[in-house]
Amino acid sequence: MLNKSFVATIIKEEEKGGWTYVIWPESATFFETRKPVKVKGLIDGHDFQATFLPWGDGTHMLPIKSSTLATINKHGGDQVEISLTEML
Repeated sequence: MLNKSFVATIIKEEEKGGWTYVIWPESATFFETRKPVKVKGLIDGHDFQATFLPWGDGTHMLPIKSSTLATINKHGGDQVEISLTEML
């Protein structure tokens, strides 16, 4: 079980097929790895499951599905609270 929360700004790549994600600067230290990490948790209080992907600089990006963004009514540039509850 994990019990970690952080606030991050949503980044939306503008090109077609671009990713929507957040960056967590403390991720490699917290997870003690620079490899992908599968997690479950909450984004602004709504369930999600995703994989933190290594960014190459000691951070990870967490992709956010468009359906999740629609549910929480957030867009690129908005802040979200991420609460990690479980590592898979």
